[in-house]
Amino acid sequence: MSKVQLSGKTSVIIAILLNVVNTIWLTCRPVNRRPFFVCVLFMQRLAEMDLVAEDASQKLWSYHQDESGWTLAKTSGDVVVSWKPSNEYEGKLYRGQATIEDTPENIIPFMYLPEHRMKWDKSLQSYSILEYIGQETFICHTVTHSYGMGLISSRDFVDLVKVKRYNGGVVTTNSVSVDYPQCPPCSPHIRGHNNACGYVCSPLLGTPFRSQFEVYIQPDLGGMLPRTVVEAALPNNIIDLVNCARAGLKDY
Repeated sequence: MSKVQLSGKTSVIIAILLNVVNTIWLTCRPVNRRPFFVCVLFMQRLAEMDLVAEDASQKLWSYHQDESGWTLAKTSGDVVVSWKPSNEYEGKLYRGQATIEDTPENIIPFMYLPEHRMKWDKSLQSYSILEYIGQETFICHTVTHSYGMGLISSRDFVDLVKVKRYNGGVVTTNSVSVDYPQCPPCSPHIRGHNNACGYVCSPLLGTPFRSQFEVYIQPDLGGMLPRTVVEAALPNNIIDLVNCARAGLKDY
């Protein structure tokens, strides 16, 4: 019997289909007790979440690459905070830049894993991962303390986060708020919304244990806060975040 020769493209398509079928089978086999249609919906939800996370990743990377239009907001030591008008909402996109003593592969897990972050981030009441969508894609719930002697009430956020790597040893976290019925808004916290945001951590050439760290935020804090109050607070929040992370890394 003669062998059928498949083109490279056909082989790739077949491999992808086999992988999808295998994933559905592993999810739906009797030991998991899930009806087939439930598993199909589950796989569809994962695909949709991955698209949302990838969109946030592309936006964050575009912020990192675009050096035009930034206006200096505040400096503290070597921490520099700048802003430009946001394309996502009526507020501003903020960027914080600093150097941190460690490698990107150590810094980024320290920034987002609950067992580390709750030890150093003084702005948080609680922080937890609600669900893993993939190996390094997950949904988290963050609750902040009130700020400014209670002027800004406690906020909470439900975010989809994706860790992504680029050439040259660059590691990023890419986040955006999502609807998550299992974690509805709950008093006394005010539910906020994070537009595309995250961290970009790059090795510094010639200094293997130092990294260039950038943080991008553009949060809609909700509630009735005057925008002037929010805009005055955010640069200080970025500076505090960097300084707390540095202090925590020394004990990491």
